[in-house]
Amino acid sequence: MGCRCSKLSACCWSSDQNGSIPAADNDENEEKGEVDDLPAFREYSIETLKMATSGFAVENIVSEHGEKAPNVVYKGKLENQRRIAVKRFNRSAWPDARQFLEEARAVGQLRNHTLANLLGCCCEGDERLLVTEFMPNDTLAKHLFHWEAQPMKWAMRLRVALHLAEALEYCTSKGRALYHDLNAYRIVFDDDGNPRLSCFGLMKNSRDGKSYSTNLAFTPPEYLRTGRVTPESVMYSFGTLLLDLLSGKHIPPSHALDLIRDRNIQTLIDSCLEGQFSNDDGTELVRLASRCLQYEPRERPNPKSLVAALVPLQRDIKLSFQMWTNQMQETLTSKKKGDVAFRHKEFRAAIECYTQFIDIGTMVSPTVYARRSLSYLMSDMPQEALNDAMQAQMVSPIWHIASYLQAAALFALGKEDQAQAALREGSEHENKKNATS
Repeated sequence: MGCRCSKLSACCWSSDQNGSIPAADNDENEEKGEVDDLPAFREYSIETLKMATSGFAVENIVSEHGEKAPNVVYKGKLENQRRIAVKRFNRSAWPDARQFLEEARAVGQLRNHTLANLLGCCCEGDERLLVTEFMPNDTLAKHLFHWEAQPMKWAMRLRVALHLAEALEYCTSKGRALYHDLNAYRIVFDDDGNPRLSCFGLMKNSRDGKSYSTNLAFTPPEYLRTGRVTPESVMYSFGTLLLDLLSGKHIPPSHALDLIRDRNIQTLIDSCLEGQFSNDDGTELVRLASRCLQYEPRERPNPKSLVAALVPLQRDIKLSFQMWTNQMQETLTSKKKGDVAFRHKEFRAAIECYTQFIDIGTMVSPTVYARRSLSYLMSDMPQEALNDAMQAQMVSPIWHIASYLQAAALFALGKEDQAQAALREGSEHENKKNATS
């Protein structure tokens, strides 16, 4: 993945630095941040991307809002086994093919460990697609607003803030200071649990002119006046993200600033963070958010000063980051062991490993439920198989495999009428999928 700031580096921070990230000059930081094991930007054919995503299959959609998203993101795998994310724009988004290619090629030159880097694009006929590194561990929005296993720790929230500031500093140094619609859905986590900034927001906006998809309460005041995104607008959006990290909620900046002015900071800060940080650190992050949210754009900090302010706060992050990545690694290891057992038809072992994956609870996978369902079927446990097939359908409602597994389980339970209905449903879903691929 080319990520230098992994769990390995977290373990290697020496104790005399108290777990903090040592400051370095810009040249050293940039050199460390460059990624040298990624392929050069290239153009892909639509057929290549269809194959990589199984015909843009519904079960491969990873957009937060699924098929309802205006521009849908799919996960996929190229022939060389590299995992990718593919963003497919609606047909009216980029009518000018030349503009799309120019923008994609420019963003595709960026390579940094704090970005989900752009690997390529596709521009055939009306099709406009972007191809990036695949980040398997969900978005910041999921971990902050919709967590299931445990809330994000204070130290990890600080790490997100620093990585984001470093990403913006790098992009600014490369002449890409503008970022459109910066929000918690734009920050994703890689295999090692490191936060990355999606490169999608670096593309200049398309014909619709909408640089902010969020509620107007969260947009920079000058954007409401001029309709233009500036580097200072990006700093305002960074401030709203700091509020997200502080509160664990998506609080309108005006309300947050009222709480800060009234010295009611405890009401603002996430109650799950109690006892995890000092008053000085909490006050400093609130102060930084306030600076970013200044009404006058010229009074906001720049990315370089954000990094300088956030580096001293990175104390005691070593243990937190290890815990975070260990949990992620434990989850992925359980799934990998389950997949190996499943391929070797060791169904009891597969059930055990997939159960560990599901019980950890940091990720939800319809494929895991489906494979455990089939493993239960092969182990003469039809009721358990039916339960898992239904869970798979809840996660991916129109996935035909889930319906077929339900049918098989229902047949095994002697419920033939219900099984026939599930078969028909699966056939309908499969026909619809084939018609659109």
